[in-house]
Amino acid sequence: MSHNTIVILDYGSQYSQLIARRVREARVYCELLPWNVAPETVDRLNPVGIILSGGPSSVYDAHAPTLPSHVLERGVPVLGICYGMQLLAHNLGGRVEAAQQREYGPAELTTIRTDSPLFRGLSAPMKVWMSHGDKITALPPGFEALASTPNTPYAAMGDEKRRIYGLQFHPEVAHTPRGRAIIENFLYEICGCTGDWTPGNFIEESVQRIRAQVGDGRVICALSGGVDSTVAAMLVARAVGEQLTCVFVDHGLLRLNEAEQVMAMLRHHLPARVIKVDAQTRFLAALEGVTDPEEKRRIIGHEFVRVFEETARQLGSFQFLAQGTLYPDVIESAGVGGSAAKIKTHHNVGGLPEDMQFELVEPLRWLFKDEVREVGIALGLPPEVVYRQPFPGPGLAVRILGPVTTEALHTLQLADAIVREEVESAGLNRDVWQYFAVLTPLKTVGVQGDYRTYGNVVAIRAVTSEDGMTADWARLPYGVLERMSTRIVNEVPGVNRVVYDITSKPPGTIEWE
Repeated sequence: MSHNTIVILDYGSQYSQLIARRVREARVYCELLPWNVAPETVDRLNPVGIILSGGPSSVYDAHAPTLPSHVLERGVPVLGICYGMQLLAHNLGGRVEAAQQREYGPAELTTIRTDSPLFRGLSAPMKVWMSHGDKITALPPGFEALASTPNTPYAAMGDEKRRIYGLQFHPEVAHTPRGRAIIENFLYEICGCTGDWTPGNFIEESVQRIRAQVGDGRVICALSGGVDSTVAAMLVARAVGEQLTCVFVDHGLLRLNEAEQVMAMLRHHLPARVIKVDAQTRFLAALEGVTDPEEKRRIIGHEFVRVFEETARQLGSFQFLAQGTLYPDVIESAGVGGSAAKIKTHHNVGGLPEDMQFELVEPLRWLFKDEVREVGIALGLPPEVVYRQPFPGPGLAVRILGPVTTEALHTLQLADAIVREEVESAGLNRDVWQYFAVLTPLKTVGVQGDYRTYGNVVAIRAVTSEDGMTADWARLPYGVLERMSTRIVNEVPGVNRVVYDITSKPPGTIEWE
């Protein structure tokens, strides 16, 4: 593990994951932990600094999350953001009260203490993003105001001697344009980080950890052909070589001709044994009549593991299951220690059966998607593999709203192929994070060839994103959308209407289910 680790304590802010993103972007390793995490967990990470996130609570409420005593006892620099700042003020002898005027949205820092290392290289006026209903009305002893807005006299505070700082605004969001510089000042100027969180270092440390975990054991790796599982397999192969066997399960829920394409790619690029298991009949039988998306994910996760167990028994003795779990999977499936709301169960996290026979090997568990891609390039994978668009583990099952049938799968595969072909032929595939079709359960009246039709509605979804945690709908050119719509209605039997989803994440998710 990196010697420059930052611990972020999560108090439930919708922006907590963004803080982690910004720290990682500064080439500093960090982990996002619940505010009430056991001190021993933090001890093991030996952080050089601690960041306290924002949150929805008020520090003076009876059941509000508190500041653990070990945070300040460590003697390392601390940065409190929004609720985190108020928590520091409240605990260190300052005063926090409900603001007469709540502040949500853009604000402007009109004064900045440029002699503070937190604001080194920065000057007022500076645009920031506020989101708070409480305000600090008296600073704790030893603290000075480092920045202010017309509505917030203590927009930033600091005790330079103890290296404890607070920001009332959110530096992690894009609406604070110089926020990254503030975070980097905390990391480099105050915590003394050296920026050693690089793909090369990650690969080296991962290989060592995998070897230590696996020892002489054998590993079976779940391969989907996506960048996550492929990079995970590459890392395990580098660590334990012939002890690894990769299994690609064709569950029949893949895109058009995808199983053949994936196998060709894996055999060409992956230095490990790769076995294909045809399980389409099994998965479709298990999903018959199921419409609830969470139940679909649970069934698919369960069947995946059972297929691996059966395959492993046929191939010999395996003690470990490697898979490409990412940090957003972990956050969205369970929340970070319960501080974040559960959004959906990912088939490879919350959908695993309790009596699973393997010990998990998850080398990418703490990475965001863009970091995985950087590691993939450093491992020597070609761009067409590394930048392959994300595809959900449950596959098209969660893009069919309703029962998964052979007919529905075929319809969606044809429509989805058209969406992908048109985005790629327009040269937009590297600008758009994900682009796909969704088969809805809606049927509408149409007219085709002078005849009345009653056919399915297909939705097109295309989003831009950095890491999948947040996303905006892609502003595809009208010409591209027109070609998609015309082709889908003309070429896909049973479809007579196409709609385009213009919902961002949040409030929506990228997938419809």
